[in-house]
Amino acid sequence: MTTKDFYYDLPQELIAQTPLADRTASKLLVLDRENGGISHRIFREITEYLKPGDCLVMNNTRVIPARLYGVKEGSGGKIEFLLLKRLELDVWEVILKPGKKAKVGSRFVFGDGLLTAEVLALVEDGKRIVKFSYDGVWEEILDRLGEMPLPPYIKEKLTDRERYQTVYSKIEGSAAAPTAGLHFTDALLKEIQNKGVKIAYLTLHVGLGTFRPVSVENVEEHIMHTEQYEVSAEAAECINQTRKNGGRVIAVGTTSVRTLETVADTDGTVKAGVGETNIFIYPGYRFKAVDAMITNFHLPESTLLMLISAFAGKEKIFAAYHEAIAQNYRFFSFGDAMFIQGNKEEER
Repeated sequence: MTTKDFYYDLPQELIAQTPLADRTASKLLVLDRENGGISHRIFREITEYLKPGDCLVMNNTRVIPARLYGVKEGSGGKIEFLLLKRLELDVWEVILKPGKKAKVGSRFVFGDGLLTAEVLALVEDGKRIVKFSYDGVWEEILDRLGEMPLPPYIKEKLTDRERYQTVYSKIEGSAAAPTAGLHFTDALLKEIQNKGVKIAYLTLHVGLGTFRPVSVENVEEHIMHTEQYEVSAEAAECINQTRKNGGRVIAVGTTSVRTLETVADTDGTVKAGVGETNIFIYPGYRFKAVDAMITNFHLPESTLLMLISAFAGKEKIFAAYHEAIAQNYRFFSFGDAMFIQGNKEEER
């Protein structure tokens, strides 16, 4: 299985540059993973496909303004920091551009001295370990100086930071949004719960590596980055009870899928806990905990496209993508959504 097998041609004009005014107004492509059947709906109509006793599993991570612009101390050369992972209180793993300016001991200044950073170590893939120094509260300084780390394919400036957050975002730590959840509003979530659908929240702090194309020729040789997760006892109980009662476990986003499949036993029982995962799901994988999923449309040759191809079958996914392109769906982070479902009795 080669990476090129997961390439498709997407017209640039279909890459969504801004979110819709109404989160629920996105298009929704409904794919039956058993027979490949496709329906075209509006996202707010997702309620018609959810049943009493189902459980939506949602990632409540919150994106931090992880992109910082500063200068190198002494030379004044411009530098861009992208915060990836908090290792200690003021110590972070980061990506720097241009990286050659960041040798061990190099110091950088942000916000006219409001924040400074020193490179402590060089690590794999050109990343750096840096220690920040400042007076005051870290979160307030980051909120003041940082920018939302939008993907490089989004060229438009985001005027409202909250539009790159889900309405249920809670735990800060992501370098990117779990974008499938961007389509929900508080009102829609209430409508879903009133229908008898349970909602369980877990946390997976999304790393930028999730959205990068796979660079190796053979899919099996790709090494996934690690991401931090937490599944509470309450969430695990809700999910496991849903399975016992015959309801469907519906993951909202590939991050929720990856977390569930990481913490599930072979029989699908989910275990509470905190940890890191580098699970890589591609065709041939046998799902344990997920019956259906809500997801966006993903980049060619990405691990996310491989994951949904594992879930529904590559041929069905690519047929759905070609149909979405023909119907002018909006793609990627601010784009439209897909609901992949199947016959629960046949799946188990």
